[in-house]
Amino acid sequence: MCMVIFAPLFAIFAFATCGGYSGELRVSVDCPNKTQSDLSIDIAIAYPFRLYQVNFDAPTCEGKRREKLSLIGDFSSSAEFFVTIAVFAFLYSLAATVVYIFYQNKYRENNRGPLIDFIVTVVFSFLWLVSSSAWAKGLSDVKVATDPNEVLLLISACKQPGNKCLPVRGPVMSSLNTSVVFGFLNFILWAGNIWFVFKETGWHAAGVQRYPHETTEKHSSTYNQSLNQGVYNQDNYGQTPGYDQQQAGYGQQPNLGQTGGLGQQNYNQARYNQTGPTSFANQI
Repeated sequence: MCMVIFAPLFAIFAFATCGGYSGELRVSVDCPNKTQSDLSIDIAIAYPFRLYQVNFDAPTCEGKRREKLSLIGDFSSSAEFFVTIAVFAFLYSLAATVVYIFYQNKYRENNRGPLIDFIVTVVFSFLWLVSSSAWAKGLSDVKVATDPNEVLLLISACKQPGNKCLPVRGPVMSSLNTSVVFGFLNFILWAGNIWFVFKETGWHAAGVQRYPHETTEKHSSTYNQSLNQGVYNQDNYGQTPGYDQQQAGYGQQPNLGQTGGLGQQNYNQARYNQTGPTSFANQI
């Protein structure tokens, strides 16, 4: 939802503040002969910042002759690249918004929509980073090339002693600074949206389905192992008394045999004792 709302707005701010820029700087050349002086030399600059095509006239302080000069530098490549990415990002954001709202079923059909959206989002994130960085460097060079003090170095009259050259005002670059800020904000917005688009793809769904399955198998295996261990312990516990009883019986059998034999011997002895005197008495 944030992508749908903010991506078109941020893209508009990015290319509007850069592509719609126009500014002006002013310098003055004061010659000893005041009729030859020019105290308001205005130099206009604008997008796409092909400064070598920006021409201006300056006095030479040698009669009425004036020289034709131009600024130095061409920074159109970084500026145009930045604006192009902003325009295409804006168009894609509008198209994606329409698809999200009115063609949701087609978007999810065969998982092609989320995959295409994911790839395009990654590409635009990378392009926003590259274009914003390039334009930030280009803007820095534009500021140097359009500095009034640097422009005065191009005027031959300012190199002669006795002539007074002064910077009057420089171009206002606040909107260009804003364009760089919005460029990096667009990068953050698109890069942050990668995760949300990835969740719509089949790759994320496959990973989510596979992870609980593995977890269930792991828990099932652990449970079965614990159950088997419990049964084994229970069997051992149940067999132990019988085993002890057998051993107890095995140990008691000789004792029982010995006890029985001793009793029988005592019984025979007692009988002999009884029979002996009786038989002796009968003989008498």
